[in-house]
Amino acid sequence: MLDDLRQEGCLKLRFPRPQNWAEAVLLNSSGGVAAGDALSAEIVAGPGTQFCVSAQAAERFYRAVPDSLPSRVRNTIRVAEGAALEWLPQETILFDQASLDRVLDISLEEGAQFLGVEMMIFGRRAMGESVQQVALSDTIRLRRAGRLIWHDAIRFTGNPSEALAHAAIGHSAIAMASLLYAAPDAESRLPELRAALEPFEAGVSLLDGLLTARILAPEGATLRAAVLTGLAVLRDGRALPRVWGC
Repeated sequence: MLDDLRQEGCLKLRFPRPQNWAEAVLLNSSGGVAAGDALSAEIVAGPGTQFCVSAQAAERFYRAVPDSLPSRVRNTIRVAEGAALEWLPQETILFDQASLDRVLDISLEEGAQFLGVEMMIFGRRAMGESVQQVALSDTIRLRRAGRLIWHDAIRFTGNPSEALAHAAIGHSAIAMASLLYAAPDAESRLPELRAALEPFEAGVSLLDGLLTARILAPEGATLRAAVLTGLAVLRDGRALPRVWGC
């Protein structure tokens, strides 16, 4: 049941016929994000609910003109006791000279469950795109019962290919993803997720009941294949939102 909905500007929320859980799809009717744009979403899953939020397509961040403000994105997620929420946007694609300041803030009450993914691609290799300059600030925070258990912050300005070429940073990848899974069975999922992601450039770890995976890839198709593999494990084979197949 939807308690409240407010939407304004280019961001819209649509509710397709659910396959399993209740589903919502975020739409950006502007067709992409330009420098100076400010987008925000607040999503609350009430007690005992099961809710999946996805996006209609990959989100594109376009070239910023010199001295312009960055694209600003703020997403806030709150999950009540006994509720489960999945945050499954599709890829973030950064074009050459893009400027992005993004924050994802997740708050879980005791007994809440969360599965989330964030994918980022520095230009589409299949389209011949080359990213020589970006300004990026990307932060993910996750709190459980008010206590911070995950803080991941990327700050970068310059040529991403040069930085990602270092083995300790990106091993020449141009695509990367983070998977987060907070649930009572997180520890038991660790061996299965590690085994599933073994064919990919990925690492899986467990900290304070939070299962995390980092994935690197040479291009977007391989990244998506790895993410789909990880989600199949963590979602027990349930079908992904239909927009993922569009």
